[in-house]
Amino acid sequence: MLSRPSSGSHFEPHNAGNINFKLENHEIRAIYEIGLLNLNVDCMQSYARIPSARYVMNMDHDRSFRKTAYVLDTNVLIHDPNSLLNFEEHQVIIPMTVLEELDKLKDTKHSIAADCRSAIRMIDKLLGDAPPQAIEKGIPIRHGDSGEVHGTLSIMLIQLDRSKEHYLPDDDNDNRIINRIRVLQTENKDTKIILVTKDINMRLKARGCGIESQDYQTDQLVSDIRQLTKGYVEIPGSFWDLVSNVKTVYKHGSAYHTVPHDALNYEIFPNQFVVDQKGFVGRVTEVSADEVILRDLPQDKLLHQSAWGLKPRNIYQGIALHLLLDPDVHLVTLTGAAGSGKTILALAAAIELTVEHKLYNKIIATRSTPPLAEDHGFLPGTEEEKMDPWLGAINDNIEALHLNDANPSSSIEFVKKKANIQFKALNYMRGRSFQKSFIIIDECQNLTPYQVKAIITRAGEGSKVIGLGNLSQIDTPYLNATSSGLTYMTERFKGFSHGGSVHLSGVPRSILAEYAESHL
Repeated sequence: MLSRPSSGSHFEPHNAGNINFKLENHEIRAIYEIGLLNLNVDCMQSYARIPSARYVMNMDHDRSFRKTAYVLDTNVLIHDPNSLLNFEEHQVIIPMTVLEELDKLKDTKHSIAADCRSAIRMIDKLLGDAPPQAIEKGIPIRHGDSGEVHGTLSIMLIQLDRSKEHYLPDDDNDNRIINRIRVLQTENKDTKIILVTKDINMRLKARGCGIESQDYQTDQLVSDIRQLTKGYVEIPGSFWDLVSNVKTVYKHGSAYHTVPHDALNYEIFPNQFVVDQKGFVGRVTEVSADEVILRDLPQDKLLHQSAWGLKPRNIYQGIALHLLLDPDVHLVTLTGAAGSGKTILALAAAIELTVEHKLYNKIIATRSTPPLAEDHGFLPGTEEEKMDPWLGAINDNIEALHLNDANPSSSIEFVKKKANIQFKALNYMRGRSFQKSFIIIDECQNLTPYQVKAIITRAGEGSKVIGLGNLSQIDTPYLNATSSGLTYMTERFKGFSHGGSVHLSGVPRSILAEYAESHL
């Protein structure tokens, strides 16, 4: 199953670099090269006799002398069908049980069915027409058009000796995989075998059986959700106290300030905001190694802007609405607690730009549906009627925008028809192309990075995409705040000159909602 290294007195470590270590109480420095050349074992043993070198040698022996093989669980391939390409020079193993699970899920109406099919196609592409003996040994994983080889891919059969006692009862797919890995460990002591799964409980069971296990973290761009950008920098006191040199020009009715980059001791990127306690609000328009250009946005003007009769209640809503109404910003992500105003701000801006300014032909609303809602075929009516229970927040906010109308129900029907608001199931958006559309993705904290990419790439010419979500309310199994597609999208697009993000603070929905958010 696992290919063993050839025996002999030489080894070929895969990590290139220099290892330097200093002898205790001496100024002599022993240096050896670890490269792609063969290095005599006797030479290495002579270095190992040096006391201060032993720790370095032990680390390199564990890291460089042993091969590493990663066994992938089904949920990893569903989360990212391209995950097979992300394990560098190491061996990737797919258990036969995983292929069976993918096969069962690929023809269902679940939103993950398409991801299962993508994973199966990727496995088939990598294996090609290789014979069974070659697959058992490991097929080279070739990347891109260049065909550069990184690691190998093989299939692991679940064949256990029934006469022997297993670590776990053999009545569950997870248990079968864990039991088979234990057998692999016994048969391949020269290989470090790691189980990769997004199932926390399976990782715990594996560790309890002596198997190293890890979460799939390739697409996790932040290790702590507190590192996620808020879309603005809050400066205590006055921002101008930090600036020693400024050049100001006026164009198109706005003031643009050029300040030294080192005056802002933060990570700065386009469409980020600088907010201080004295009322200054600046939007970053350009960033270079030496300078940052800020567009001066008067705070009272931000708080008095309006979209379909809706005005922001705090400065965070103000800068969010500013981005939503800007036609040059093609993607906006809004995060925040329940009741912070994410959906109503996006919907008000969508109606304003579609009905009043006629920048878009339609408004498309979609969201990740919970597991019990994925079989839309069992619900009566059209696609819109089937999605209506899961997009109730959109209808609620349309009603909220027209509460003070003389005839609210008539106004709601008028807006739905005039703005051409369409509810789309996430399952059926693949392969579509939406031109001049204002696309609202609600609850997108429940999407994987792969699903987020599949939706955003549907946006055609003249379209705008808005991602909304609360990272503290994730309902999808195997996702958390750092692995969510919303986090991935926010981080990936923070350097995009036509994108922006804002974390909404406060809960202006109601006094009750604010108290519940902070105390429950």
